Amino acid sequence: MELLLVSLASALAGCVDAIVGGGGLILVPALFAVFPTTHPATLLGVNKSASLWGTAIAATRFARRVDLPWASLLPAAAAGFAGGFAGAWAVTVISPDFLRKLLPVVLLGVLLYTLARKDLGRDHTPLLHGRAQTVAACAIGALLGFYDGFFGPGTGSFFVFLFVRVLGFDFLHASAAAKLLNTATNLAALILFAWKGHVWWHYALALAVANILGSLLGTHLALKHGASFVRVVFIFVVSALILKTGYDAFLR
Repeated sequence: MELLLVSLASALAGCVDAIVGGGGLILVPALFAVFPTTHPATLLGVNKSASLWGTAIAATRFARRVDLPWASLLPAAAAGFAGGFAGAWAVTVISPDFLRKLLPVVLLGVLLYTLARKDLGRDHTPLLHGRAQTVAACAIGALLGFYDGFFGPGTGSFFVFLFVRVLGFDFLHASAAAKLLNTATNLAALILFAWKGHVWWHYALALAVANILGSLLGTHLALKHGASFVRVVFIFVVSALILKTGYDAFLR
């Protein structure tokens, strides 16, 4: 029964992650609810072992259908990988607790900005090109890679927002690019968790399969319905993240 419950959560998380990120909002609380006495690092390791595969599959499917600036995104993915390792190391020496109350405020700002700019992410009109685009993408990758390794909640959604706001992508292209970078940051975190022995491999396979199935559905929906659909899901996921992180920070 435990495996069934967390597998269903992993499938739903994979679907949401593939569309706009934020799948950790579903799978991580499910793991903590089903295994309340387990060390948090182990549950986070299990989450990464599942989400990595779903995100990678989504990145592959998006890459086949969406034209992406690979010359900028591949270095950015490498920067995200390095940032993820640095963030994971930093959390071993610095507590991330100060971010708990800041995060819902930042997310609220992202939500309000997105709602106010109704045309945001509607059209794909890149603002930067060539080396400027690469530098900006690498900065986003390194910054959010560090955040993902150090704290984590909402990383995929932050990737989407920054690709839309800073680089001028529409929501579909931003989501596709975010999958590539999020795969890199997830891989960095998983390597660290596995090195520290914080992965239940007997659960990882089943959750990875479920996450991939959810990811296939989410990618299909995003590609079928386009940027406007991704924008609506983005608003919904960010709203849910605000409620969840706000509760954790101020009410728990």
